[in-house]
Amino acid sequence: MLLGSGELGKEFVIACKRKGQYVVACDKYAGAPAMQVADECRVFSMLDGDALMNAVREVQPDIIVPEIEAIRTERLYDCEKMGIQVVPSARAVNYTMNRKAIRELAHTELGLKTANYRYANNYEELQAAVEVIGYPCIIKPLMSSSGHGQSKVDSPAELPAAWECACGGARGDLKEVIVEQFIPFDYEITLLTVTQKNGPTLFCQPVGHVQIGGDYRESYQPRRMKPEHLKAAQEMAAKVTGALTGSGIWGVEFFVSEKEGVIFSELSPRPHDTGMVTLAGTQNLSEFELHCRAVLGLPIPGITQERQGASAVILSPVETHDPQYEGMEDVCASERTYLRIFGKPDAHVGRRMGVVVCWDTLDAPQDALRDKCKALAAKVTVVDGKK
Repeated sequence: MLLGSGELGKEFVIACKRKGQYVVACDKYAGAPAMQVADECRVFSMLDGDALMNAVREVQPDIIVPEIEAIRTERLYDCEKMGIQVVPSARAVNYTMNRKAIRELAHTELGLKTANYRYANNYEELQAAVEVIGYPCIIKPLMSSSGHGQSKVDSPAELPAAWECACGGARGDLKEVIVEQFIPFDYEITLLTVTQKNGPTLFCQPVGHVQIGGDYRESYQPRRMKPEHLKAAQEMAAKVTGALTGSGIWGVEFFVSEKEGVIFSELSPRPHDTGMVTLAGTQNLSEFELHCRAVLGLPIPGITQERQGASAVILSPVETHDPQYEGMEDVCASERTYLRIFGKPDAHVGRRMGVVVCWDTLDAPQDALRDKCKALAAKVTVVDGKK
C-alpha cells in the first residue's frame, strides 16, 4: 500500500511490479502518477486519520510505504501493532516528517553537526529567534516538502512575508516554523543510503544538486568530493538512519563547506527527488530498485557506479487541467538522453511535470553534461491543451 502517488511513487511501483508485487496506490486526488501503473487506487486525505485507517482495514496490506509528508503519521504506529510492515518504520516516518523531531535527534541526541536553529510558534517568537540566529537566515515550516513555505531572509523587513509564506506552505495542521542559520556552503549533496534487514548499510555515490527556494532543479552523479568529507557524510548518514531503524532507501542531505566541513541538513525515508538522476543508468540499480529490494528483504549484492548522469526538471509556467507538452522532439533527438513526463493530470505554475536525464562516460566533462541536460529540459514547454 503506497501512501502518496507522485512521480517518485510511480517509479517505485514500476520497480515493485517487476518483482511481482500487488500495489494499491493512494493519494488525495484521482489519476496521480503512481495510480496509473498500480493494481488498485484509493482517493482520500491521508491527513484524515480515520480515513487512513479505514483504507488500511479495507486493503489489509502486508507493507505500507509512505511517499509523502502529508500523512497522519502517528496512526502508522497502530499499523505496526496490527502486524503491518511500515517503511522504513513508523518511528522513522514520524521523526522525519517533522523537522523539529529529526533536528533534535540529529543534533541533540546523536551529536551531528548542523546549522544553528531555533523554533517559533508565532510571529513574536519568530522575531526573537531571528535575533539569536542573525541574518541571513532560512525560515521554513516544520512540516513541508519540495521547498514549500521556505524563505531566505536578509533583513527585518522581509520577516512578515517569510512568516506568511511558512504558514501558508505548511503541510498538515502544524504551524510551527524553524529558523536556521544560513550556511555559506560550497555545494550540497544527497547521500542515498540503503538500510537492509539482513545486510550492511550501503551508500550510493554522492548526488550533487541545485535547489531554488528549497526545491530541486537539477542533480548530477557522482558529485566528486574529498575522501574525508565523503567519509564524514557516510558516518553521519549511518548514524541517523540506524537510530531511526527500518529498511529502505533514505535521501540524506548535507551542506559541504571547504571551511566548515560536512553539515547535516535533512533526510527523507524514501526515494529522493534528486535521485531521479539514477534513471539515467548511473548505477547498476536505480534508487527505486534499491528501495524495492530493501523493502521486500531481497539481497542487494552491491551498488556500483556505471556512468555519470545529470537531471533537470521541467516546470509548468501555466495553470491547466489539460497539460500538453511541446519541444519533446528536440530532447528525444539527443543521444544518451531520456525524457520522463510524469503524467500529472493538472499543471500549476511552478509544478514539476517531468524531468530530463542525460548520461555519459565517467571520464567525460561533467559541467558539459549538466549544461546539456539543463538546455534540453528548457526546450520542453508545458502548455494548456484547451487553448
